[in-house]
Amino acid sequence: MSKILLENMEFFAYHGCFKEEQIIGNQFVVNLQIETDTQKAELSDSLKDTVNYQEVYNTIGEQMKVKSHLLEHVARRIMDAVMEKFETISWLKIKISKMHPPMGGKMRCVSLELETRRE
Repeated sequence: MSKILLENMEFFAYHGCFKEEQIIGNQFVVNLQIETDTQKAELSDSLKDTVNYQEVYNTIGEQMKVKSHLLEHVARRIMDAVMEKFETISWLKIKISKMHPPMGGKMRCVSLELETRRE
């Protein structure tokens, strides 16, 4: 098994509980770790034998466009969409960070991590 990491993907999206967040939007950073068997691709050097990173990125981008109140909801949707689209993924971990959240003080980000394993 190998781990594929898509790190520090930046998206502008409209997630949050406050009405203003869903209108003005905010910057989000997504990190994704995937565990999959890459042995075939290691030998073939063929994209069809591994998880296509561009397709994973596009899947995440599609889910980031859908407004949500909670990071938990966004993360679950992304995990479900990626796991459904790529059957060779056995484990996935996601971290979503909302940059400079409206918390009433200076804060770099608030983050959520979720992980799932295929049964």
